[in-house]
Amino acid sequence: MKILSPHEGTEVKFDQATSGTSEESAPQVSPSGDSSKREKRPSRRRWYIAAGIVALVVAGAVIAVNLTGSDDITARPDQSPPRDLIAAGNVALSAYYTTKDVKQSGGDVTRTYTWWLLDSKTRKYERTDWAWLSVAPGLQTAAVLERDLPAKRIGLLSLTTGKVERWIEVDKGVGGVQFSPSGKKLLAVAYGLNPDRMSMDTPQQVNGEKQPGPKASRKGFYTIDIDSGKAEFAERPAHKDSVLMPFGGRKDFHWSHDGKLLWEYRTDEPGRIYYKANGSEAQAPKAEAHLDYAEAGLSPDGSLVAGSFAGKRGQIVSEILDAGTGKRTALVPGQQLLAWTDEEHLIAWSCDPQQCDPGRGEFRNQLILVGPEEETVTPLSGFREAKLRYDGRWTPVFTKR
Repeated sequence: MKILSPHEGTEVKFDQATSGTSEESAPQVSPSGDSSKREKRPSRRRWYIAAGIVALVVAGAVIAVNLTGSDDITARPDQSPPRDLIAAGNVALSAYYTTKDVKQSGGDVTRTYTWWLLDSKTRKYERTDWAWLSVAPGLQTAAVLERDLPAKRIGLLSLTTGKVERWIEVDKGVGGVQFSPSGKKLLAVAYGLNPDRMSMDTPQQVNGEKQPGPKASRKGFYTIDIDSGKAEFAERPAHKDSVLMPFGGRKDFHWSHDGKLLWEYRTDEPGRIYYKANGSEAQAPKAEAHLDYAEAGLSPDGSLVAGSFAGKRGQIVSEILDAGTGKRTALVPGQQLLAWTDEEHLIAWSCDPQQCDPGRGEFRNQLILVGPEEETVTPLSGFREAKLRYDGRWTPVFTKR
């Protein structure tokens, strides 16, 4: 297919690209969305690759436009981090977080998360004091954990009133929560220690210097029925040979696309390990066999897979795969594909076309909406700073609305 070079703005032929790496990923709460039976579209689709990010409005204005197949787009190209609702198609930015490393006694360090949560009445993001959270599909309720993880109770917070309407108590402390795609169940991951703490008891060498390292303390997970509050626990410690996340001992689980299984990222190679609700390993669902690290995962109808960064020669693109074969069907703009808004549109991070060189501005990126050929790439947020790490660097969380 033909694409446009983001640096030169000229049409060029693009051959098969090798997968590259993009910016380091922080822990995420995956987008929620029901799997539904729909008429299958052709697996090979045509997508529009933009030369750059098109400025649609003057600073301070709100974009509210309709594209074929992706309605009700609300963009804030002048806001980073966002203050007001960002949404496109079937999903909304329900929350975002920043991180800060806080020194502890004995030389330990804890990565703390600060969350901004959508107020469904004002359609603005409000800072919270919760340690961890997940927003249910429909944007009416959030599951929240109090500070000093692991927590012994889970709150169900109304996004309309801002009050916890109910608490669910658990025997084992939990450090992460996530709603199922249907919103009827909750996954809570149990830890013996704060999963975001680095300890001098388990030091690591970083650039030749001794620094605090991670401790593996995952015990397993709860699956909780929201209506009844009934919680079932399954043991599933982290694999002994498992490499922990770049920071801390967090090894959270996530729901499969249809909500029938759970999974965690592999650390020995790209891919995922799947589990049943009782904690035993399971085969990957056929539709999810080709999923990689891209957070967007499967398209809503299950026919396409959001793939990895595939740019070369200065092009900032990622690939789309056929879910059945794993073969590339298209290339779309962006460094990281974050969420499907419908069967043809995605939200992605994309760096400033004028500052995309590694080591210069590859981390100065903004949220964009990409779609099929002849549709304009729409900027959804302002740009983050051109640094991989700083205290105010925000990470979005998307939820089905």
